[in-house]
Amino acid sequence: MTIVLGSTAVDTEKRYPAGTDTAKARVGSCWRRIALALGVAGVLAACKPKPPPGPPPTPEVTAIVVKGTEVPNVIELPGRIEAVRTAEVRARVDGIVQRRLYQEGSDVRAGAQLFEIDPRDMRAALDAAQADLRRAEAARVNAAQVVNRYEPLVSRKAISAQEYDAAVSTLHQAEAQAAQAHASVDRARLQLSYTDVTTPIAGRAGRAQVTEGALVSATGATLMTTVEQLAPIYVTFAPSSSSILDMSARVHAGLLRIPQLNDVEVHLILENGAAYGPTGHLDFADRTVDPTTGGQTIRALVPNPGQVLLPGQFVRGRIYAGVVPNGVRIPQPAVQLSDKQASVTVINPDGTASIREVELGGLDGSDWVINSGLTPGDKVIVDGWQKVQPGQKVRAKAFDAPAGPSLPAQK
Repeated sequence: MTIVLGSTAVDTEKRYPAGTDTAKARVGSCWRRIALALGVAGVLAACKPKPPPGPPPTPEVTAIVVKGTEVPNVIELPGRIEAVRTAEVRARVDGIVQRRLYQEGSDVRAGAQLFEIDPRDMRAALDAAQADLRRAEAARVNAAQVVNRYEPLVSRKAISAQEYDAAVSTLHQAEAQAAQAHASVDRARLQLSYTDVTTPIAGRAGRAQVTEGALVSATGATLMTTVEQLAPIYVTFAPSSSSILDMSARVHAGLLRIPQLNDVEVHLILENGAAYGPTGHLDFADRTVDPTTGGQTIRALVPNPGQVLLPGQFVRGRIYAGVVPNGVRIPQPAVQLSDKQASVTVINPDGTASIREVELGGLDGSDWVINSGLTPGDKVIVDGWQKVQPGQKVRAKAFDAPAGPSLPAQK
C-alpha cells in the first residue's frame, strides 16, 4: 500500500513487511498522521475569510414622463333627484268623494279625471243661479221696454223728465242685476266642474290620500293625491361656497376655462355604483348661499326616458366644469391610495426613487387627473413601485398605456 502525504509517497508494505508487530504499529502511526493533516487542512480552509456579498440587483420598473395637456375639470358631488313639475291635487269644493278614477302609481295625461265628488249639491246651486238669472233678465227686459215707451213721451212733454230719469235708472239697475246673475251662474257652473277632480299636468300619479266616502273641504284644501312629471328630471347639488370661490380664483388666474352654464355636462352614478347612461346639463345656479349648510344650489336637467330616476333618490354627479389648459393626468396603477392621502413614486434626476403626495382630481377614462403634486417633466413609476424602496436606484423603461374608452371631453 502506498500513502501520499503532502508531496511524499510512502510504500508501507516495502518498508514494513506484513505480519510483524512493528509493521502494524508503523501503519497505524501513518494513518494517524494522515488524519491529523487532513483535520488541520479543514480547519485552515474554514478560517479563510468569505467574500463580501455583492450589491442587490437594481429593480426594473416601468415609468412615464408627465406631460402637460388639456384635462377635464371633473367635480364629483352628491345629488338628489327632484321632479321637474309637481302638482298637488287638492279639493276645491266641499263634498263626499264618490269614486277614484285612476290607478295609483300610473302615468296620467294632463286634464285626466282622478276623483269624482258628489255633484248634487253643486248642481242644485247651479239651478238656483240660473233661475235668478232668468228673473233678472225678465226685469231688465221690462225696464228696457218702459224706457222705450217714455222716450217719445218726454220729448212731447207728456211725462215729466223726472219720470223718464227714474225709468232709465231702473233699467240700469236691472242690467246690473242681470250681470250679477250671469256671474253667479258662471260661479255655480265652475263649482260644479270642481266635483270632477282633474290633474293640471301629465305625469305619474301617486298614492291616493283619500278614499271613497271621505269628506273633503275646499276651505282646508284637502290633499287628494300628487302628480309628478318624471321625464326629464332635475338633479340638485350643493357645492360649498368655498369651492366655488376657489374655482373662480382659478378661472381669473387662467388655470381653468369654464364654458357657459348650459354647456356643462353632468354624468350620474346611481346608488348601486352603476353609471347612468343619458348625459345631462346644468340649467340653474343659485346666487345665494344657504346659511345652514354654507352651500350654493346648482341644478342639472337630465333625460329620464325609462323613468329610472325617481324623486328623492340619491345619486353622485360627475360635473365636467371646464378644462385645465396645462393639466396633469397619470394612469391609475401609478397612484398609491391610503385612508388619508394619495401618493406616487417618482424617479429623481440621480436615478433614485422617492414618494410624493398628490391631490387627486376626477377620473378621466383610465387616468387619474392630478390637481397638485406633479408638474410636467416629472418621471412617475407606473408598474413595479411595490418592489422599490425610497432612495433606491431603479432602471426605468417606458410604459405602454393600454387603449381604453374615455369619457367625453369637455366642450
